[in-house]
Amino acid sequence: MSYDVEKSDHQWRTELSADRYAVLRHASTELPWTGSLLHVDTDGVFTCGGCGQHLFTSSQKFDSGCGWPSFDACEPGTIIERPDNSLMERPRTEILCAKCGGHLGHVFDDGPTSTGLRYCVNSLAVDFNEDGD
Repeated sequence: MSYDVEKSDHQWRTELSADRYAVLRHASTELPWTGSLLHVDTDGVFTCGGCGQHLFTSSQKFDSGCGWPSFDACEPGTIIERPDNSLMERPRTEILCAKCGGHLGHVFDDGPTSTGLRYCVNSLAVDFNEDGD
């Protein structure tokens, strides 16, 4: 698959911190309850940590109690979903940034709002911009 933002592995390693690189480029997961954006409750926009694309707004964020930032919707056209069978006991749906292919986390169909969705996102995969830029 090709993306609007394509970089070599060397470029990603150079531009991203080691832990952010592991999450965005190799689908690693930060430990629950450790993410810096878990308790962000101010108005703003959550953007991809790899390319800056707007992914979620603070109005889409909710406290799911799962240990990672959770959202009930994403901005239209910003997320790609693909099957993830890496955990044999339960298939999941991985979510990727549509602009750069960065791994963000997973989406589940157990959300509490009318969307029924819970986008479970690694804090290391996104940035928060309070001013919305």
